Amino acid sequence: MLPRKYKLKRDNDFKKVFKQGRYCRGNFIRIKFLRNSLEFSRFAFIVGLKISKKAVQRNKTRRQLEKATQLVFNQISAKGETSPLQGGKTSFDLVIMVQPEIIRKEYQEIEEELINLFKKIKPIN
Repeated sequence: MLPRKYKLKRDNDFKKVFKQGRYCRGNFIRIKFLRNSLEFSRFAFIVGLKISKKAVQRNKTRRQLEKATQLVFNQISAKGETSPLQGGKTSFDLVIMVQPEIIRKEYQEIEEELINLFKKIKPIN
């Protein structure tokens, strides 16, 4: 689970990301992102009722997304690669949204999709 400081919680932050942020789309995951002035990136995961009527399934999907996000950042840190999402001048607020197809996907597919989308995100000047 991501520590609380890495989670995007305030309504104003969400509104700012949706109003001013840029958009990146994969097969079944969409990301809206905006550079922030903090030293770390913050994440929010939106898994709505259209994904599944069952709260258990939505929460499982949300936990899988959090775990995959955390693993991606640990891999980036371990390799010593620089990522636009990894702290410093280029930290972001990211809202990760999913489409109903995610229910039929395995965890590995979700992780690969997130890795590909994170590579597409470029620092905003």
